[in-house]
Amino acid sequence: MAATAVPEHVERIVVEHCAIATVDADDTEYASGHVVVAGNRIESVGAGRAPGGLANVVRRIDGTGHLVTPGLVNTHHHFYQWITRGLATDHNLFDWLVALYPTWARIDEPMVRAAARGSLAMMARGGVTTAMDHHYVYPRGAGDLSGAIIGAARDMGVRFTLARGSMDRGETDGGLPPDFAVETLDGALAATEATVDAHHDPSFDAMTRIAVAPCSPFSISTQLLREGAELARRKGVRLHTHGSETVEEEKFCHELFGMGPTDYFASTGWLGDDVWMAHCVHMNDSDIAAFARTGTGVAHCPSSNARLAAGIARVPDMLAAGVPVGLGVDGTASNESGELHTELRNALLVNRLGTHREKALNARQALRLATHGGARVLGRADEIGSLEPGKLADLVLWNMDTLAHASIADPVTALVLGAAAPVTLSLVDGRPVVEDGRLITADEDAVARATRDEARRLARIAAGA
Repeated sequence: MAATAVPEHVERIVVEHCAIATVDADDTEYASGHVVVAGNRIESVGAGRAPGGLANVVRRIDGTGHLVTPGLVNTHHHFYQWITRGLATDHNLFDWLVALYPTWARIDEPMVRAAARGSLAMMARGGVTTAMDHHYVYPRGAGDLSGAIIGAARDMGVRFTLARGSMDRGETDGGLPPDFAVETLDGALAATEATVDAHHDPSFDAMTRIAVAPCSPFSISTQLLREGAELARRKGVRLHTHGSETVEEEKFCHELFGMGPTDYFASTGWLGDDVWMAHCVHMNDSDIAAFARTGTGVAHCPSSNARLAAGIARVPDMLAAGVPVGLGVDGTASNESGELHTELRNALLVNRLGTHREKALNARQALRLATHGGARVLGRADEIGSLEPGKLADLVLWNMDTLAHASIADPVTALVLGAAAPVTLSLVDGRPVVEDGRLITADEDAVARATRDEARRLARIAAGA
C-alpha cells in the first residue's frame, strides 16, 4: 500500500520482517512486510522492508516471528461487573439478573473506577485498542460513575466509547432492577445529554465518544427508548441497547407490546445505521432483513451467550445479508475471562455448532469481526479497524514464535484458533500501551489489588443490606 504524505518532523516507528494481516477490503496479507507509523497515523504498509531514507525514526522493531494486525475492537461490555465475577454461574439471563441486581444496585464511584481499570487492563493487555462500556446502573448517591469510567479509559490510553445507559423501569413498574437502582425518565435523559455535552469528541482521532444507550426492553419504558433516540440524533451520536438476547425476552415483548423485539425497536426509532445492539441471538429471517436494510449493527458475544444459555446467534446469516457485526466481551459476570481473544475463537467454534457447520466462519472472518467489523459497528471504519495508510495507528504485534503457536504455519489461524498469543507491542494512536506482554500505562498488580478490595467491599455491603 502506498505511503501517505506526512510532515517530515513527525516521529516514526518502523516494524519490519513481520507477517501482516491488514484486514482491508481485499484482505491483503504479507508473509514478510513492514508497517511505518508516523505520529498517530499509519504512513505505509507493504511487502519487504520499509522504504529507505525515512526521517525521525525513533524506533525500529524486528518483527521476525510476529504477526501484525489492526488493534482489536470491543463492541459490548459492562465494566462494573469485573467486581462481581464468578457469581450465579448456573443461571439463565433473567434469573442471573434477579440474583445480581441487588448487589449491582450498591456500586459506587470507587468501585466503578476500580472495575473499569480491571476490565480495561485485561482487554488492553490482550490486544484491544478500542473499548466500549455500556454502563446503565446509576444508583442514587453513587457519585460520578460516567466520569470514573471515562477517566479510567483515558489513563489506560485506550480509545473508548461510553454507551451511557439508563433504566427507568424498576420492580414496582414490572422491571427487574430494584427501584433505587433506576432513574426517572427525565433524570436519565438529562444525565445522558450532560454526558454527551461534557465528553463526546466527534473528531477523526477522538479518544472518547459517547453513545445513548437505554438498557433493554425489560428495564426501560417505551418513552425512554423513543426520547433516547431523539436525543441521540439531535446530538449526532450513536445508539446502543440489548436486543433479542433470549427466548424469554421474545416472550416478554410479545406479551407487553404485542410484537417481537425487532418490530418493537422499529416502532420506537431504534433501527438505523447509527444503531448497534448487543447479542441478537433470536432473530428470524425478517429480523435479519430489517437489520440489513437499515444498516443496524450487532455486537456478537458468544462466550456470554453460552454462559447464560441464551443460544447461538445467526452470525453467518447476518454477514451474508450485509448486517454489520462486531465482537463483544460482554460483562465479566457472564464472561469471566474478560478479554476479546476468547471471542474470536468462540465466535468461530460456536457458530460451527449451528446449521452452517464447518462453513459458518473461518479464521479470517473471525479476525475481521474483531477488527474492521467492530470499527464499522462503532461508526469508525474510516478511522480504525484495518491497516491502511492514513488510518489511525492502532495496531498489535503478536508473538507467534512460541510453544503454543510455532508449529501452526498460518499465523492468522494460529492467532484465532491457538492459545491467546502474547502481545509484544500494542499501539493506540501511535503510542505504546503494551510492551512485551505487560501494560505500560498501568501497574497490573495494583489494578488487581484494587479490584479485589472493591469486590470484597461490595460483597460486604450487599450482604449487610
